[in-house]
Amino acid sequence: MTDLRIGVVGIPGKWSTEVLADALEAQTGFRCVVDMADVVLDLEARALMAGQTDLCSLDGIVVKKISQTYSPATLDRLEMLRLAEASGTKVFSSTRSILGLVNRLSCTVTLANAGIPMPATCVSESEDEALAAVLRFGNAVLKPLFSTKARGMTLMDATEGETALRHKIAAFKADNPVMYLQKKVNLSGRDLGMVFLGGSYLGTYARVAQTTSWNTTILHGGKYEPFEPDADLVELARRAQEPFDLDFTTVDVGLTDNGPVVFEVSAFGGFKGALEGAGIDAAKLYANHVIEKVRG
Repeated sequence: MTDLRIGVVGIPGKWSTEVLADALEAQTGFRCVVDMADVVLDLEARALMAGQTDLCSLDGIVVKKISQTYSPATLDRLEMLRLAEASGTKVFSSTRSILGLVNRLSCTVTLANAGIPMPATCVSESEDEALAAVLRFGNAVLKPLFSTKARGMTLMDATEGETALRHKIAAFKADNPVMYLQKKVNLSGRDLGMVFLGGSYLGTYARVAQTTSWNTTILHGGKYEPFEPDADLVELARRAQEPFDLDFTTVDVGLTDNGPVVFEVSAFGGFKGALEGAGIDAAKLYANHVIEKVRG
């Protein structure tokens, strides 16, 4: 046991949040699970209160999940955590790192600037340009800038015809003024989660579709399976996560007929896929990493 006080920001009762809190408690004897919806920022007092606990007084905070679903409000929660960082509390991953990932466009631009291969992508506020992109791609996926597990995504096929496509684009734009379209690539019902801790590669799991759904997410019926990548694929994923300087992450990679592509780098990474698909106890390894960093 140590005298360290390390909290977990997440969703109370959710497996990934609780298993990380368990791993930290086993080594420190301290447990603190924080839902950011209940946190109060008091700038006059320089305090960030979760009940009776001032997060600024903790030795460390691990952000496992900042909110149940992503939205612009997610950025506000991260801004609140910046006060704890300024007070000397170590945050994992840093708010600066997470802020660069929660917005899909921010992540995509960083990957593109790093020369990482991705599916063809178009971003526009123009419905005419969105339609032109769908026709150019043949098949496209419209993706909200703030979403996880394929929530809110719309699949479009150029053969649907211009009238139907314009209707779907207008409906999507009603909730997403800045439209993000990505060419739908053939993944043969499988994509990869490549896991990194402190920039070092841990392992890979596959998400495999079990239904007719176009995506492989567990939310839509997919399942986890082992996968052994070659050295070139590991290096691609390493380069993809490097610009973000994350303590723990999963790089989402697709294997297409034209080679591998990176869809995104996760702000928080997945514990369940790592455990069930690759036999990696990510929660325990992450807890060890955090404790070592806090000790300095």
